[in-house]
Amino acid sequence: MASHRRPKQPSRARVTVLTTAAAAAVVMSSQAANAAPSEKPSKDEVKAKVDKLYEQAEQATEKYNGAKEKQEKLQKEISTIQDNVARGQQELNELRDGLGSMASAQYRSGGIDPSVQLFLSSDPDDYLDKASALDQLSTQQVDALKKIQEKQRELAQQRSEATEKLEDLASTRTELGNKKKEVQGKLASAQKLLNSLTAEQKAQLAEEQNRATRTSERDALTTNVPAGSGRAAAAYAAAQSKLGSPYVYGATGPSSYDCSGLTQWAYAQAGVAIPRTSESQTGAGTRIYSVSQLKVGDLVFFFNDLHHVGLYAGNGQIIHAPRTGTVVRYESMNTIGGPFMFGVRV
Repeated sequence: MASHRRPKQPSRARVTVLTTAAAAAVVMSSQAANAAPSEKPSKDEVKAKVDKLYEQAEQATEKYNGAKEKQEKLQKEISTIQDNVARGQQELNELRDGLGSMASAQYRSGGIDPSVQLFLSSDPDDYLDKASALDQLSTQQVDALKKIQEKQRELAQQRSEATEKLEDLASTRTELGNKKKEVQGKLASAQKLLNSLTAEQKAQLAEEQNRATRTSERDALTTNVPAGSGRAAAAYAAAQSKLGSPYVYGATGPSSYDCSGLTQWAYAQAGVAIPRTSESQTGAGTRIYSVSQLKVGDLVFFFNDLHHVGLYAGNGQIIHAPRTGTVVRYESMNTIGGPFMFGVRV
């Protein structure tokens, strides 16, 4: 006969734990169901983030420009040194051939001078160090040996200089690549943020910018501020001719520009060579710290690290190449996004 035992009842403590856990699960489920979806950032929040990324991209762009300029300069210097070394080696060979001719003449006239024979079979530096041997040489032979010694030292110095510059060039190329990646990364992040906006929000941003540009253009065109000089006026006119040209980082014209590329190109049209980067352009003339003393065509610099530059257009306006996604345009100095540091009269 089978036994019938009462099933063991769960303890009161176990029931309490299970009940509590079930209640918590219900609450969490309810909260999850009722939680509002995370809100997308507003148009203004996206714009603020994008503007910051563009500022960082422009900072990296000026570093990129500096590295690129240094690379080009090093390549030219290395090429010049290598050409000099090649010519120097040819001159050295001719000097050695000349001394060899002396030795041949001596041989034909009765034998090679022991001192010349010693030279031909060893390093001339070592030979000239033996002062007693100089007495055995003719004045012509001494002069020839000294020229060879000087040429050898010159070539050794040039080869050493070329080696150092080649090492510098390699590190500069690495820096250039890193800065290019940094710029591209910032721009990609900015574009991703812009892509998150609705078509309506994008249209609103574009209209806001167009309205600001039209106002700046009107204010600039009604200016009564004189140009700083004939060259400044010519540079300003050149920049005006490029209104509407797209911003492209690293570009120096004639169809696209970055900020310092535009100012360098504009002054080049006026017959004035100024450096490539915004920071180096600060040394192109006399600094002017008061906006009221600026004249049309003066260079104007912004941000504490001087990574942005434009041309003064009068009435607190500038012509500049702002950033990726924009074109060369007029803009108020108050809307650049960074403080005005000073102007430079080239």
